[in-house]
Amino acid sequence: MNVERQSSWPRVRTALLRCGVVAGPLFISAFLVEGALRPGYNPLRHPISALSLGPSGWTQRVNFWVTGGLYVAGALGLWRTRTRSGLTTRAGPILISTVGVGLVGAGVFSCDPINGYPPGSAEISARTLMGQLHDAFSSPVFLCLPAAAVVYARSSSRVGDRAWVIGSIAAGVIQLAAFIAAGAGFSQEQPALVPLAGAFQRVSIVAGFGWLSALCARALRA
Repeated sequence: MNVERQSSWPRVRTALLRCGVVAGPLFISAFLVEGALRPGYNPLRHPISALSLGPSGWTQRVNFWVTGGLYVAGALGLWRTRTRSGLTTRAGPILISTVGVGLVGAGVFSCDPINGYPPGSAEISARTLMGQLHDAFSSPVFLCLPAAAVVYARSSSRVGDRAWVIGSIAAGVIQLAAFIAAGAGFSQEQPALVPLAGAFQRVSIVAGFGWLSALCARALRA
């Protein structure tokens, strides 16, 4: 019985890692299409989470849930990865699973109207409990993912994989820096960043989610 269970684990691990590979591209494709079709929505100015508002908001909420579930699955696959290629770390999969849980929570709790979206709303809206919970769940996506990149960079440095170390650190720095710039624009603390806050957030997401897809693909090859 134990032999059969052990022989099935490689197939299960492969399936889980494939979930992590496809999660980012699916999420990005979905919000790009939805943002292009939504009346009054400006991808350069408005956050991705704002797509969860309004009658069609269920599409982005489903996008959050599906992506979060796929990332939790990918984290389980990374947890089962034992190689000498710099992928053996316990903290990394925990951080990535936290990202997945954060995405699911962000789908449960919608953000507040922001920067004039939905159309007719104020530039700065009053904060609600729902919006605060959304922000609380969203934060791990932009904080835990750069931390995971650093963790895997450190693990890779032990085996001398310099290219992966540099790539991981670069992805983490880009995601965190773009997130800070986006936050300054969304809060309107920096007026010059308001028209580009959505663009900065997309740079952050593409950098982080792209790195995570590459990580899971690397684990598949290991």
